Amino acid sequence: MHRRTMLGAAATLPLLATPSLAQAPWPARSLRLVIPWPPGQSTDIQGRLMAAWLSERLGQTVVPENRPGAGGQIGTSAAAKAAPDGYTLLSASIGPITFSPLVQRTPYDVERELAPVATFGLAPFMLLVKPDFPAQDLRSFLALVRANPGRFSHNSSGVGGAQHLLTALFNAKAGLNALHVPFQGSAPALAALLGGQVDYGIDTPAAAWRLVQEGQLRALGLSTAKPSPLVPGVVPIASAGGPPDYDIGGWNGMMVPAGTPPAIIARLVAEIRAGLATPALRRQFESVGVEVEPLGPEEFMTMLRGLWGSFGPLIQQLGIRAE
Repeated sequence: MHRRTMLGAAATLPLLATPSLAQAPWPARSLRLVIPWPPGQSTDIQGRLMAAWLSERLGQTVVPENRPGAGGQIGTSAAAKAAPDGYTLLSASIGPITFSPLVQRTPYDVERELAPVATFGLAPFMLLVKPDFPAQDLRSFLALVRANPGRFSHNSSGVGGAQHLLTALFNAKAGLNALHVPFQGSAPALAALLGGQVDYGIDTPAAAWRLVQEGQLRALGLSTAKPSPLVPGVVPIASAGGPPDYDIGGWNGMMVPAGTPPAIIARLVAEIRAGLATPALRRQFESVGVEVEPLGPEEFMTMLRGLWGSFGPLIQQLGIRAE
């Protein structure tokens, strides 16, 4: 996946007035940020960090509103069908935006009903095994699993979820035949790996880096093609003997209902970039496992189309459907 970092502080912009807002300055009242996940989840934490920043910059409160359910589809649908007046924002993420439309019929059309604003950043994933797994590095891991088709197993947080599809893509590109064991959520999936119920898995630094540091898990590689300062010493899968074109991370960002005035979107982009250029906010995002990378609307959409293009054929080939 092509990645471009577009950082830079932006000067505070004047209040906006648009015909769609009946010449009223924007924002003239509080905004809501729909978070399609429960409190404490990564998308929730990132959304709340950005809501606090925007509240200061816009002079109006951005109110986080958790609307969890159906793998993020309930809240995403609510935001997609809201009035495009600049007062509804969506804390968007890879699951309901990138993957859900590929594995099931969703109650929203991403390209028709939502407009990208900016990404907050990327969260790399790590390929993980228990310390006593017989292969000590990625090359020996691949050789062992290839030589024993069907013997080894991997976890996921559920059929059609990010972990499932990231691992399915890795397996397909690396020529691995392993048993997929889905769980109801990322926490039980990680617990199964720790408990030896499965042999390997892919998870985020936010969830698993502490376990790697404590010696409870071993990281064999990173999902992104570039090393990450979040996990020093973990070599990218693409350069450690794995598939050379394996380069993907989970993303989070902001979207708005399609039809939101371009001037409002431009203001939001500028403020998000300004915030993520500050050391304090940047550190807060990094503390939850995010490499700051505020792509603007065009780059954001290019990224989404690239992901759909990568995963769509694979999902069809493997016959993956959400349960």
